Amino acid sequence: MATDKKPRTPSRHFKRFFVRGLAVVLPSALTLWLLVKAYQWVDGAIAQPINRGIQWCIIRLMEVWPGLAKFADLEPGQDKLQSLRREAGLVPGNSSSDAALVNTWREAHVQAWWDDHWYIHIIGLIVAIIAVFIAGRLVGGFIGRLVYRYLERLISSIPVVKKIYSWVKQVVDFLFSQDQGPQFSRVVAAEYPRRGIWSVGFQTGTSMQTIAGKAGDAVTVFIPSSPTPFTGYTITVPQADIIELPISVEEAIGFAVSGGVLCPPSERQPGAPVLEERSGEDETDPTTTGGDTP
Repeated sequence: MATDKKPRTPSRHFKRFFVRGLAVVLPSALTLWLLVKAYQWVDGAIAQPINRGIQWCIIRLMEVWPGLAKFADLEPGQDKLQSLRREAGLVPGNSSSDAALVNTWREAHVQAWWDDHWYIHIIGLIVAIIAVFIAGRLVGGFIGRLVYRYLERLISSIPVVKKIYSWVKQVVDFLFSQDQGPQFSRVVAAEYPRRGIWSVGFQTGTSMQTIAGKAGDAVTVFIPSSPTPFTGYTITVPQADIIELPISVEEAIGFAVSGGVLCPPSERQPGAPVLEERSGEDETDPTTTGGDTP
């Protein structure tokens, strides 16, 4: 009896299992890559500047408190000081030049010690986390709120900076506001871009006041695009014209990224083919059949 199945060849086996391997490896590999890149950015942009500031404070503290330099074994002796003078080509007896040489020598040793102990690098990150926590605590008080409002008015008075600051503040308030958090966890379906075509999106809030005067009880919905759900369209539709979907935000994002292939299990229609089942129908897995069949 004739069959439409293509004959199994080594190249087809390799392609099939290679694609299957990519499906297994890529999610974990990309997740680790994003985490590493995020850590590298935080370390380079936040932690390292704080670490350099801590090193600078240590050197300045040794100038004020010489006993600390002796305790840390960062006080060069006369022989070392003379060697530093010869290397710099300076004449002995100049106290200001000697102080500059000692500070340079200390900075090099502190930096070398810092580099040799990799776990010390997280101090900058810990200091940043503590500083953010303290800022949050201070802003919660009366004096902290006054200082925050003063700084906000000061920043808003700068012509170019006020535009950037207002945009960034709106995004941050949208993501981290605890009093009026975004209703982004509600997944809905709306008829967009025209009647009869349904699009999956996220309800982000109520409509503008002017639009509500015409549309009545309306809401704003963000319609993500495929395969990049970070971009899309923001529309305003009447509350009665949307359907709330009983799926999570992660399932809705996966649905958008895959172009509708990864349908949430709770929303899959009875008898609808599953992605894994389709891949198994294309070619019989020799590991489950016990060998080739004619």
